Amino acid sequence: MPHAPTPPIWFDAFERRNFKLPQATLHAHLPRGAPDGRPALLLLHGFPQTHVMWQRVAARMAQDFYLVMPDLRGYGDSSKPAGLSDHSNYSKRALAQDIADLMDALGVARFAVCGHDRGGRVAHRLALDHPGRVSSLCVIDIAPTLDMYAATDMAFARAYYHWFHLIQPTPLPETMIAGNPLPYLHHKLGGWGTGGLAQIEPQALAEYERCFVLPGTIHAICEDYRASAGIDLEHDRESRARGEKIVCDTLVLWGERGVVHRLFRPVELWQAQCSGQVSGHAMPAGHFIPEELPEATADALAGFLAANAARTGP
Repeated sequence: MPHAPTPPIWFDAFERRNFKLPQATLHAHLPRGAPDGRPALLLLHGFPQTHVMWQRVAARMAQDFYLVMPDLRGYGDSSKPAGLSDHSNYSKRALAQDIADLMDALGVARFAVCGHDRGGRVAHRLALDHPGRVSSLCVIDIAPTLDMYAATDMAFARAYYHWFHLIQPTPLPETMIAGNPLPYLHHKLGGWGTGGLAQIEPQALAEYERCFVLPGTIHAICEDYRASAGIDLEHDRESRARGEKIVCDTLVLWGERGVVHRLFRPVELWQAQCSGQVSGHAMPAGHFIPEELPEATADALAGFLAANAARTGP
């Protein structure tokens, strides 16, 4: 049976809110009250999680940053529309526009963004489509989507088989996963070098379980991946053909026990997509770095943002 929603008190100094935006309704944790002068920082989650993956990172950073942690369209308690035939309503461009609209609703014109996994892909497109708004970018345990698909070989297909399973036409993957969803969820959360579910605190796991079986979630997740294998690649190729680059400074973090570390050169691949400075390093973790190493993640992110602000201004 799905768990009840986690009590809001779990995120001390934050409140849950729903934002009805032009194309979606997003659910988020954010500080109580209006933006107050602290630098704004968006934290974007990945698959198969929700925004609560950032709880321990947020606890460490809340004093110095105005943190906004939404559930992406299709995940958590955000809206989950049926996918369009071209999957465009789950493109990273559409999801990035949701985030821009959310920050408009909060009256925040400029902000830093950190995204893990799928959230990193949304953050990438956000930095390309809204360059004047993104002051700094951090991506965690990803390389650019186009480069990862272009390098597909047997090793990558074995490690990230879900990239190819979830993109199959509806309703095949949805039906297969829905037949026994929680073992599938646990398998994903415990994989990619993490060594099991031990790094995930019980409150977060309860939220992932509750949200994974909400109506529409599994279909929305499949649509996210279908978009990445189709329309997102079109958008990325168009951006590269036009010479578009990420203009802000970028921090790249990845796990030394993960697939990205083993199969890709993340800093080099991101340098090719950026005109700003790119720095980064591997961390002693698997894929779910913010939950395995929340203090180290928060410290690396805070140090990067402080250095960037000192160099370029807020």
